[in-house]
Amino acid sequence: MPKKYTIKTKITPPRFTPMGKSGIVDFSEDCARCQTCAKDACIFNVYTNRNFDSTQLADSIDYLCKNCFRCVQSCKKGLISKSINPEYLRMGDHYWTPDIISCNWYQSETGKIPVSGAGYRGKFAGKGFDDMWTDMSEIVRPTRDGIHGREYISTTIDLGKKPPLLKFDEKGALISETLPLIEIPLPMIFNVSPFGEVSEKVVIAMAKAAQVLTTLMFIPEENLTPSLTPYLNCLVPQIAAKGERLPGEIIKGCRMVELLYTSEWEKTCLSIKEINPQVLISLKIPFNYHATELTAALALQGVEIIHLYADLQGNSIDDAHPRFIKDLTRDIHLRLVDESLRDKVTLLVSGGIAMAEHVAKAIICGADGVILDLPLLIALECRLCKKCLRGLPCPVKIGNINIGWATQRIMNLMAAWRSQLLEVLGAMGLREVRRLRGEMGRAMLFQDLEQEIFAPLFGQRIQE
Repeated sequence: MPKKYTIKTKITPPRFTPMGKSGIVDFSEDCARCQTCAKDACIFNVYTNRNFDSTQLADSIDYLCKNCFRCVQSCKKGLISKSINPEYLRMGDHYWTPDIISCNWYQSETGKIPVSGAGYRGKFAGKGFDDMWTDMSEIVRPTRDGIHGREYISTTIDLGKKPPLLKFDEKGALISETLPLIEIPLPMIFNVSPFGEVSEKVVIAMAKAAQVLTTLMFIPEENLTPSLTPYLNCLVPQIAAKGERLPGEIIKGCRMVELLYTSEWEKTCLSIKEINPQVLISLKIPFNYHATELTAALALQGVEIIHLYADLQGNSIDDAHPRFIKDLTRDIHLRLVDESLRDKVTLLVSGGIAMAEHVAKAIICGADGVILDLPLLIALECRLCKKCLRGLPCPVKIGNINIGWATQRIMNLMAAWRSQLLEVLGAMGLREVRRLRGEMGRAMLFQDLEQEIFAPLFGQRIQE
């Protein structure tokens, strides 16, 4: 059995008072001065630890409150009430919702799986990943003990193509060509955010976290500075496709590089392999109408890794009728399976991966691993206000972070996400994440269930 992989977590409080979903309003007028005040009975001590951040005009209780409503119900005079914070509702957008941002903040601070004591009052189906449910039928079986350490559940994935068969000589020695392969203990790879106050400190913190977690980090060539030299083994430089300025020393020290797909990709790949024959090459192509055909063609030509990227909301790029990353990944995976090409290429997907559950769902749809960008920025207290895109200063000054603090926040987030992935694998009776790839039998899609149940009743196909 391989050594158990663990991520060391540590409570890492935010630098600024986070935006709370609701605010507590408590009137002092008409207070009866009860001997046992409802505020003193708070089991989370939010009133005791309450403070006011004058720089952001924020009350800490809005974030600390766990929404148990005990104080609201216990106050004999009914002087305590809760109301929705309008500033909270303005965070993010329709996809990166305030609840997603707040959830990732909590995980980055504690390294724990978020648990709500107020119950779930939302919808059970929606757009994107929300119309996909995972099968938890094995939740009571012993395999689930892997979450608590009694059984081993692996979250390790392989990057690179695998040979279809192995050949041995008469003495049992391997004579097949050995292909370069990278094994990482998490199906999650980092990427620099497309916007935000991404300073050198932020990039170093991400690289340091990737090194400690022994995963990889994609980084644009222009962000490669001498300060990143200690982390070169975990970096994946994104090189200009024409290869006019191939950084030879960097390529020699890396295990993997990435090219943006162009018509000259083959020429550039040969140049890179001449510098470092063992380096893996990832080809980055957009999720669009042609992605399925292009991915199959590239896999047939021997491309080792294909990085399929969607927009920040997980939709296809430049399509008149955008499709979601879940459906696109599923189509491409099935096409590669039909042509017996699936194990000859590694599929990595990015765009719209906002929560831990999205990692498992993307892998079920056929991805080998996912690439994360905005969640890492959210771990550093980003509110996705996008003021930086309008030339306004960052309200939480992300560019001036402490590197050690930021590294731990990212590690906490990955620990919480991995714990949730282990929950999914254990509840499915699986002992390794590799077996989850393409297991659509482990998932239920709302649209498919709707067709199966209601179409026979109405005698026709239900319109989407």
